[in-house]
Formats: sequence, C-alpha cells, structure tokens
Amino acid sequence: MSIEVDRARGLEREGILSDRVQWNLPTAALFEEAVRRQEGLIAANGPLACLTGQHTGRSPNDKFLVREPSSEAVIAWGTVNRAMEPAQFDLLHRDVVTSLQGKELFVLDCFAGADPKYRLGVRIINELAWHNLFCRHLFIDEPAAAEAAAPQFTIIDAPSFKADPKRHGTNSEVVIAVNFGKKLVLIGGTSYAGEMKKSVFTVLNYILPLENVLSMHCSANAGKDGDVALFFGLSGTGKTTLSSDSDRRLIGDDEHGWSDHGIFNFEGGCYAKTIRLSAEAEPQIYATTRRFGTVLENVVVDEKTRELDLADERYTENTRAAYPISFIDNAVPSGQGGHPKNVVMLTADAFGVLPPISRLTPEAAMYHFLSGYTAKVAGTEKGVTEPKATFSTCFGAPFLPLAPSRYARMLGERIAGHSARVWLVNTGWTGGPYGVGNRMKIAHTRAMIRAALSGALDRVAYEKDPVFNLDIPTICPDVSSGVLKPRNTWTDGARYDEQAARLARMFVENFKTFEPGVTADVRAAGPNA
Repeated sequence: MSIEVDRARGLEREGILSDRVQWNLPTAALFEEAVRRQEGLIAANGPLACLTGQHTGRSPNDKFLVREPSSEAVIAWGTVNRAMEPAQFDLLHRDVVTSLQGKELFVLDCFAGADPKYRLGVRIINELAWHNLFCRHLFIDEPAAAEAAAPQFTIIDAPSFKADPKRHGTNSEVVIAVNFGKKLVLIGGTSYAGEMKKSVFTVLNYILPLENVLSMHCSANAGKDGDVALFFGLSGTGKTTLSSDSDRRLIGDDEHGWSDHGIFNFEGGCYAKTIRLSAEAEPQIYATTRRFGTVLENVVVDEKTRELDLADERYTENTRAAYPISFIDNAVPSGQGGHPKNVVMLTADAFGVLPPISRLTPEAAMYHFLSGYTAKVAGTEKGVTEPKATFSTCFGAPFLPLAPSRYARMLGERIAGHSARVWLVNTGWTGGPYGVGNRMKIAHTRAMIRAALSGALDRVAYEKDPVFNLDIPTICPDVSSGVLKPRNTWTDGARYDEQAARLARMFVENFKTFEPGVTADVRAAGPNA
C-alpha cells in the first residue's frame, strides 16, 4: 500500500472526502498556490503579504475545551477554559467536515517540540495555502520523519466555516474547539493564522506538565558559552525583539519546554510583530520582511510599488511576519539548550512606575510569574482611554488548560534547582505614564539585559524599592544611573507616589486569587500596598 493511500485514509478518518488534496508542499509551491488562488500578493523583495479580514487577532472568547473524561478532572475550568459538551463538539466536527467536502485542501505533517523525546506529531488540514505555508514556517518541518510517524494531534482549519451559536453552543461565528480525548482541534470563522499556533501551544501546555516538563510562553537564547536565558512576557513587551540579539544565539522566540535535561523550542519558526519595525532597532527581524518565503500578515503594501509600510496600522496594530527560524543568522539549529542561568520577566508598564530592571528573589519570581503583569495603552483597544493594567497569569493565561499554580510551582522548583538568576525588566514608560513620559529606550533595555546576563549586575549594590519591594541596582554599565530609579525620572514626585500606590493596590488585589496556594514568603514578596 502506498504512502499516498495511507495519507488519504488519514483524512477519511476525519470524514473528509476530496481528490484535491495537496500533501506537504514545499515553501515555493505553497507560495505559488497562494498567489494563484489570490490569497495574497508578492511584496517588494519577495515576501507574501496576506490579509485576514475582520479578525486581525486571537478570539479568546471563542475558544473552548471539550469536557470529556480523559481531561475533565485536571482542566482549570472557568472564563479562560470554557467548556464545550462532547455532543456539541461532534456536531461541530460534522458540520466543519461537511463544509470542506470536495474542496482543494492543503495538508502538512509536522512536529511541535524540538526535543525528540517530547515532540508531538501534528497533522494540519488547511483551506488556505498561505495558512499551510504559515504552519510550515512555525512548526518543525522534518518531512521524512513526519511521513513515517502517525500524527498524534490533528488540526482542521476552516476559515470559511461559520459557526452557529444556537446550533453549536458558541459565542459567535468564530470557534476554536480543542478535544484532548479525540486529539483534535477545530478552527472556524477566522483567517487569523495565530489561532493555529496557539492551539498547538494549548495542547502542549496540557500534555507536557503531566510529563514533568514545564511549558512556557517565553523566548530563549544562548550566549557564546552556551549560557541560556529565558524571556517571559505578554504581547508587545519585547520577547521577540530582545531575544534576537547579534551577540547571542536564538533558540526560539515564543514557546519552550523545560525538562530535566534543559530547554527546547516548541517551534521551528518565528511570528514577530512588525508594526513600526526598524532596521536600526531590530535589524534581524527587519531583514526577514524583505525576504522570499516570509508571510506578512495584515502589513500594508503599496499596490503599485509593492513596497511595505511597516508604520501603517490601517488594518491592525497587530501586524506580523512569520518565517522559519533559519532566517535568523545566529539561530541554534537544534532548538535546544541547557538549563537557564537567567530568567527575565518582561513587562510594559504604561503607568511609568516600575523600575527598568530589578533583581527578584525566588519567592518574588513566583509572585510576578503568577501575576503576569503588563499594561494596555490608549488606542490599542476600543474603549481604552488611559493605561489599563492587565494580569495574565504565567504570562500566558489564555493558553493554560491546567491550574496556574502547577506551572508556577514547576518554575519555582527549576529556578531553585539550577540556581537561576531572575530579573524583572520594564520595557514600558519612564518619566511619567503613557502620554506624558517616554517609552524606555531599547538601547537602555538591551544594555541592562546584557549586564544582567554577563554577571555585571552581580557585582553592584542594590536598593530596595519601598513600594514594589524590588531590588534595584544602583549602577548599570552603559546606562545613566538616573534612569534606574523611576521616581527620579518624574518631574512631580507626588504624582509618581500616587501612581505607584495605585498600581501596587492592583497587584495586591489581583494576587488574592493565588494567596491560598502559595507560601507566606511568596505572598510577602509582592508590593506593599
């Protein structure tokens, strides 16, 4: 029996019947198909530019986990992990499959997880050629190995399918439904490619901790001596930018696992924000937007010249570039590294009151990991007119099926077991809140992180911040000492005190949820409200 027939039977198991299925096409062929099908256009220097239409970001309110016997007892059910009943999922599955019958489809067999011991075989079935190209970039593409292995999880991605809330129990026409028992994900009603990436991340966040591997929403790189650093942070805090450093080797830009023998990337590519990207500040990422094969999502392209306008946000602030990690010159080919020596937690504080860098004790690390603080600023979301605190536990709440305390406990054990140094870095505002102060200079942030990773900050004195209970270095190479203490950067000290107290109260209020499950030392490591 031929491999082709085996593959076809794989689709038949899902109930999909079509003789127009393209299997594991290479980048050039998928690029060609996307252009032929008018899914996108070729921009200057060769990237493929595609638009996602109405949905330009994730739809967290439309994501569901199926309440089924194998996973029900361990899922942290609630507003993040919404339940869908098995009968609803089965009906949804039938309707999605019916919508795909006879259509031209694109199938990719790939892996998630660079460590062979923990990798997950994934089959992705796409309506759109550019979505299949996106997945080819983002996941680990080893054709021979993928063809030889049976997929352990399947994603059916059908943007043209519209869910019916009355029929399917959804909140809108968009649906992302994950069934851990059937090892199947259904995505419909949205063309935003990031839903596929984050669905696989959700699956790994369920599977790996149960195998004693910490799954993390972080980027990672390694120094010349192999010393590994992790960068946790929510969208817009600088994970991708700060981990892409010419002096260090990139392991991965967004999702990693930490096992008993080190860390490993979940992915084979990067999904970088491109809004206002510059060659000066982010040369490696900028270069990928001028390269054949890169997929640009919702980036504005001049129809005549085909030149990019990376500053134009007419479609969305959330413009993206998807590309294989091999496009980064100094990437680590294996996607693996040793145990981290440094852990950096990034926050974009729009209140302008957190220090640009501070050292965390193991207890403070768990406090800030569980808090997962950053801030939204005016203009980024409808109705946001002033800085708005956002707490996303473990810096990735939308993707965590299990209780946050499980991930935090695993991180705390690993930090202590491997004597990792932990830093809180504010990439947000200084000298005042958003609208008054200025965004932290990326050159300053890079210099502070460089000093932390090199050990230079181990040899300086520290002062305790009285409000946030953080240890602030008194000096840092290549950074003015006046920048290090945020109160000194404000012209109105009383106004700073007011804003700092306000944010401290938000931290304390948010952490009440976690207090029953942590030690007194962890509770005491937070701000003094």
